[in-house]
Amino acid sequence: MRQKEISLNIRPIKPLDEDFDDDHILTSWNTPLRADAFEISDDEKVEQIEKRFREIMEILGLDLNDDSLKGTPRRVAKMYVKEVFSGLNPKNRPIARLFENKYKYDQMLVEKDITFYSHCEHHFVPIYGKAHVAYFSAGKVIGLSKINRIVQYFA
Repeated sequence: MRQKEISLNIRPIKPLDEDFDDDHILTSWNTPLRADAFEISDDEKVEQIEKRFREIMEILGLDLNDDSLKGTPRRVAKMYVKEVFSGLNPKNRPIARLFENKYKYDQMLVEKDITFYSHCEHHFVPIYGKAHVAYFSAGKVIGLSKINRIVQYFA
């Protein structure tokens, strides 16, 4: 299957160690979050999701006493809150410190083929792709590993 290439014309952003809005894509596409999305703790979210996922598994007729399924509702709930959807919460935004451009890079800096994983908000199925990030140094550069973390956060 051929992957579709998407190019976004994104406005310049402030470094991630400064305040900026949490639109998650920094374009006109906002993540549809409710105003109360972060009023309960992650632990409370895990508890509620675990209960509801257990109900889903029971409705599907799965035997939760089977060794292969024991603990699955809890594992899924923790995975959703602490991994898959952790980027929804602005408090999980990675800190990306900038460094002086000691080597005086004056050309575009590019990090290619960054694999990202996300979920389709319409069907709630996993999606993945490759991102390419390019920027011109304005006197500072960012570490390459930080770019990967930023891509995954916004995915």
